[in-house]
Amino acid sequence: MGEYVERLWHPDDAGGLGRKDRMPGRYLAYVPNELGDRLPTLGAEAQGAAEDALTVLARADERIGSRGRYLNHLLIRSESISSSWIEGNRVSPKRLAIAELLNQGPRQALDVVANVRATEAAIAELADRERAITTDDIVDLQHVIEQRLTRGLRQEQNWVGGPGWSPLRAAFVPPPENEVPRLMDDLTRFVTETAGNPVVRAAIVHAQFETIHPFIDGNGRTGRALIHTVLRRADALRNTLIPISTVFAGDTDSYIAGLNGYRADPPLLDEWVTGFAQAAEIAAGNAVRLSDDIAALDEQVREVLVTYRRDSGLSPAVPRRDAVVLRILDTLASDPVLTAESVSTRLEVSPAAAHRALTELAEAGILGRTKEKGRLVCWTADRHLALVTLTERSNRVGGGDTKDRKPTLGPALPDMSKYGGGRPSHTTPPDGPQM
Repeated sequence: MGEYVERLWHPDDAGGLGRKDRMPGRYLAYVPNELGDRLPTLGAEAQGAAEDALTVLARADERIGSRGRYLNHLLIRSESISSSWIEGNRVSPKRLAIAELLNQGPRQALDVVANVRATEAAIAELADRERAITTDDIVDLQHVIEQRLTRGLRQEQNWVGGPGWSPLRAAFVPPPENEVPRLMDDLTRFVTETAGNPVVRAAIVHAQFETIHPFIDGNGRTGRALIHTVLRRADALRNTLIPISTVFAGDTDSYIAGLNGYRADPPLLDEWVTGFAQAAEIAAGNAVRLSDDIAALDEQVREVLVTYRRDSGLSPAVPRRDAVVLRILDTLASDPVLTAESVSTRLEVSPAAAHRALTELAEAGILGRTKEKGRLVCWTADRHLALVTLTERSNRVGGGDTKDRKPTLGPALPDMSKYGGGRPSHTTPPDGPQM
């Protein structure tokens, strides 16, 4: 349990504020205790839930195996979409992938692209357990997400929620700005350590970071990216990423209640860790399912291509192993949006050869054409993108089939019948994670 410190609110510039927000007054800001580097002792139920989740994560990682190499980017997109939906940023997997490739599009999509890159940076750069994590590392991570803001920790009081623009009416007020450097240095020491159950450590890191709220904006997305840093540093996941925040997005009220419980007196740490562990299990199951679905889809589109070539009289009906069309198919999971230029660069073939292959895949019904003002902008692997949407939606309803249970937030359900088949329904217990 931390402590509350009393502060005075007197806005310097009250212009544009409502009457209630212009009023000065006193408020309480919450200062959490430092973590040190050791994990706290948990009750038997919470410890058991964390151990179960760790086992499920390990089995999922092993089952996905080498497929994680191409699956990760899809999963990162899925998590980044859900992470941004939590904060009101609405974007679909297809729009995100197009914005990422072309580096242009609506601000909402470009913001999520920044989230994707930050998550990948968190995994690639901070997961090396031989190096210590520093506050500057976290600052750099947040700056990738929110490049419009001045780099650095906040220099003013912030607050979370509430009906107006004032800490007097906020749902939660983080620690004063002068406490942030000390608390972040403590947090990074805790992130650096890898002893003990990494699920417990990841849960605490996320809650402590959100409690400190060290930046003016981008705290939620940065905090969720740190989950992957902890799990990868501790070797809990070697091959793949498990998009846990997609489960958080399914019930934001319970997620926020869980964070509030972490700050309670006494702290509801066991409840937070248990809910986090349950979310990890759900996300792991859906990651495995997406991996299996992608593998099946890859086989299906190869058969579609061969059938198209045979019906069109193209020889050979089965392309050579090094054919450009097959090389494109091999990477649709990681690169579901393509241009002739991107294929030419990545596969080191001529732009003409890339264009011919993309046109053939479009004529076969494997790729879709996206146009803007009548001009072809890119080709899209709509089947693969639809599977990402289904996985993201399944996480948000607690792992269940979304055919009969619609999540409250997120992109619309794709019509899989348009793509030559649907995803088989499955049954999951109706109770989602209690975050």
